Amino acid sequence: MDVLINLFVASHIIGIAALLGGWLTQMKSLSTGDVRIAPSMVHGALVMLVTGFILSGLNEADDVELNQTKLGVKGVILIGILVMVFLKRSEERVPKGYFAAIGLLTMTNVVIATTWT
Repeated sequence: MDVLINLFVASHIIGIAALLGGWLTQMKSLSTGDVRIAPSMVHGALVMLVTGFILSGLNEADDVELNQTKLGVKGVILIGILVMVFLKRSEERVPKGYFAAIGLLTMTNVVIATTWT
């Protein structure tokens, strides 16, 4: 079971890398307002959502005590991010504030994952 959990943790981290990497690569363009939702951001958010749910289930099956409040907060933030990137994925330009909010929510999710015990 540990190997399976570790594979999904790795996939979850790859998802966050795709989402945050797609956002960070456009930081220079943020000052000009010429930013858009990269396909990697949509796919990264989807991968994070799917692997997050799978990880919760696998850990529950392995009798690991989970912080349901933390997972709920992270899940709500992630669903918000997913909706935001999905709705604007085909637009040529995304408003600066909207794009910045995606990055801030993503970083908030990372901070919650790493610091909330």
